[in-house]
Order: sequence, then structure tokens, then C-alpha cells
Amino acid sequence: MLGRLTLVVSSVLLTLAVLEIGCRLWQGPRALLDWSNIVLDDRRATRTDGVGQLKYDAELGFVPIEDYRPTPAPAGLALAEPPVLVVGDSYAHGDEVSDEETWATLLQPLIRRRTVNAGVSGYGLDQIVLRAERVAPEIKPAAMVLVFIAEDLRRSEMKRLWGAEKPYFEARDAAPPVLRNVPVPQPPAPEDTLDLAQRLLGWSVLVDTVLKHKGWQYEWAIDHERVLSRGEGEKLACPLLQRLSKLGVPTLVVASFDPYVWRDAVYAAEQRRLSGVVLDCARRAGFGTLDLFETIDQAVSKLGYAAVFRSSHPGPTGHQIAAEQIATALAQFHIPPSR
Repeated sequence: MLGRLTLVVSSVLLTLAVLEIGCRLWQGPRALLDWSNIVLDDRRATRTDGVGQLKYDAELGFVPIEDYRPTPAPAGLALAEPPVLVVGDSYAHGDEVSDEETWATLLQPLIRRRTVNAGVSGYGLDQIVLRAERVAPEIKPAAMVLVFIAEDLRRSEMKRLWGAEKPYFEARDAAPPVLRNVPVPQPPAPEDTLDLAQRLLGWSVLVDTVLKHKGWQYEWAIDHERVLSRGEGEKLACPLLQRLSKLGVPTLVVASFDPYVWRDAVYAAEQRRLSGVVLDCARRAGFGTLDLFETIDQAVSKLGYAAVFRSSHPGPTGHQIAAEQIATALAQFHIPPSR
């Protein structure tokens, strides 16, 4: 019996070793020489304080080094004041395009009003609302445009994103959610965030490959710490948008979509469902709403995926589409109100 058990264990270990070498060969000879911890490398690479654009903030977790992203004004065109305030995640901020190519900039000549882009890459819906509460009294905008993707709900379930601590809300029955983790602690060192499994198996290309194939690698590798159970972010959507409505700023809530939606039908269905939940909450809060899916889908079908998206975000064409649709929706909902 002992001999058989030893043979089985040896066979399994040998098979795993062969698969590990095979995965490394598939990535190239360099992978055979680099046996560092992949999880630790990923966490060091994605830390919010290591990219030169974000800094620690005791109330929001992290904010841009420069308060707002520039929105260049069109030459020779007078823009009305007060401005439209833009809040949201990287789809509001405009990652992967220049200042001139962001939808926030392109929106200005369409509505003939200045915009202020206060979007922050990596934010959850909870941070978006808190950011709006901080910035709106300072900017005193005529209106606000909030752009989100469904992933922002999952981010609201975390107390740490991209290696940085963040605030989060805890839901209560028949009462407003409670803000937790403030003042926000300083971010931990990446080495201190690994659990036992990540320390023992984080070097394995085989494990990394399997997790990517199953869609589990994201939370395994990136330094996010979950504090709320899955689905709690969805439940927080309505209370958070009701909280936002207390600012009294006419608001358009816009659902955008990450490019993976056009690569996985099951994922796409769930993202559209979650986006619909947020948009329904926005309508209940008295906000105008816009779902960009159909327009983006038509553009992908007509122009091709690569013409609309870059790596993880819309390219210039995607931003132009968003600007035109947002301008139309603002006019439809009379945002900002006519004077």
C-alpha cells in the first residue's frame, strides 16, 4: 500500500513538474530562468503609489497627484460657466488616451460648456460618490456626469484596491450604509499582503495559467482585499446614489463597458445586468441615465473591435462616441437646466 501511494504521489508530482516546464516553455526561454513570485511581481507593478499618477489620501484612499485631469478648451470657442463636473473611474478619467482625446474634452464644443474631469482610475462606486461629495462644493458645477462600469460594484466590496487601502460602506437594514476604514490606513508593503498559498504557489506559471483560464487570476494576483461578500456592492448601489442626490446637482449617470464584454458572452450578460441595476437606482434617485452598450456594440460591429478599444479602455473613436451620446442625453434630460 505504501509503495502504491508513493508511486501515485510521484506520478502526480512528475506530471505537475512537466506541465510547469511546458507552461514556461510556452512563454519563452526567459521564463525558465525567472522563478520569482508572480503574485508579488504583479502586486508591486499595480500599486497605486508606484505609477506616478496617484497619491495616498486619508479620506478616499488614493487621489490623483494633480486634482483634475486637464480638459483643453477648443480654440476660439467661448464655453459657458459654471462647468459640468465629470466623476467616475478610469472610463471617466480617460486612461490610454491623451487629454485632447478624452470624451470629457470632446464634450465641451458639443454642449458649449466647460468640463472639469475629476475621474480617478481604479475607483469603486463608493469612492466615486465620496469624490463627488468632496469636489462638487469646490467646483459648484451646473451639472454632473458620472460614468461607471459594472466592475465598480465589485470594487465597492473591497477595503484594499491596487495595493492601496480605501474606504468602504457597510449596508444596514432600513438605514443609510455606514462608512468604514476612515481615516484610511497607509498601504501595506506588497510582501506583507501574500497569504500562505500565494507564498507557496505564487511562483508557478502553471497555477497562474490555470487561474487565468478559469477567470480567477485577477483576485489571486492583484492586491485587492475583500471585506464584503460578493453581491454586497450591488446592494449598495441604490443607497450610494441616494446619498449622491443630496448634493442637489443635476446628474447624468452613464453606463460604459470594458472591452472584455465583446469577448465573452456570459460575462457580457452579467455586466449588462449589473449596469442595469445601477441605472435603475440612478433613475430612482432622480438622475438622468444613459446606457452606452448598444451604441458601442454597433460601432464594434461596423468598425471592428480594434478601432473602438485599445488595451483595456476605449480609444479615441470610443471616446468620440461617448461624447456624442452624452451630449444628446444631457440635452434630452435638460441637464444642466435651462435658465
